[in-house]
Amino acid sequence: MKIFAISDLHLANTVDKPMDVFGGNWVDYIDKIKEDWEKKVSDDDVVLIGGDISWAMHLEDAVIDLQSLSELKGKKVLIKGNHDYWWSGITKVRDVLPEGFYALQNDSIKIENIVICGSRCWSVPGSSDFKEQDMKIYLRETERLKLSLKDANSLKQEGDKLVALVHFPPFNVKREDSLFTKIFEENRVDAVIYGHLHGKNVRNDKLVEKNGIKYYLTSCDQVENKLTEILL
Repeated sequence: MKIFAISDLHLANTVDKPMDVFGGNWVDYIDKIKEDWEKKVSDDDVVLIGGDISWAMHLEDAVIDLQSLSELKGKKVLIKGNHDYWWSGITKVRDVLPEGFYALQNDSIKIENIVICGSRCWSVPGSSDFKEQDMKIYLRETERLKLSLKDANSLKQEGDKLVALVHFPPFNVKREDSLFTKIFEENRVDAVIYGHLHGKNVRNDKLVEKNGIKYYLTSCDQVENKLTEILL
C-alpha cells in the first residue's frame, strides 16, 4: 500500500468558480491531477485530500464534486478546509460519502498499519495574516487537534505509522514552533500533510523535516497538479 496526498482541489461542478483566473497553474488543473492519479494509484493505495475540496455551498452539491473523483482508484481520506462551507457536520457528511471515501474531523482512521488523524487547524502566530481575533480560533483548533491525536493513539499499535492530515500550515514562514508542531512532536507523528498555500509569493518548500517529522505541502498548484507520495 502506498500513501499519496494532494489538497485544495476547489472542485466546482455545480458553481461558477473557475480557478484559471488565478493563473496558468490552474488551467485544466483537474484533468492534470486525474491524469497523474491514474498513473500512480492502485486500488490498494490511499489518497489523502487536505481540505478546500469543493466550492459548493450545500452538501448535495458537494456530493456531485466528490462523485467526480469516485472513478479514480484508491481509498480517499478527506479533511475540511476553510472554504468547505458545505461541510456543516461530520455525521451528515459521512452519511452521503461515495464508497471508498472517509472523512476525518478531530478523529482518526486506521488503514493497514497507517493511522491517519485529521483536523483543520488554523493560521499560526507569526504568519502575515494572523490577527488578534485569530488567537481564539487558534487555541480552539489546538484542542481539536489534541482530540484527533488522542483518538489516533487509541488505534495505534507497535510498528504502526502515524500521519496527520491538516489544512493550514502548522508553522509560519520562518518554520517556527507552534502549538500544532509541539503537539505533533509530543505524539511522535511521522508525517504531516497540509495545504492552503497558493500563488507565486508563498514559501513553498514541498518537504520540510523538523524535529524528526516530515511536513509535506500538497496544495495542487504548488506541486504541479501531481500527487505527492508520502514516504514513512
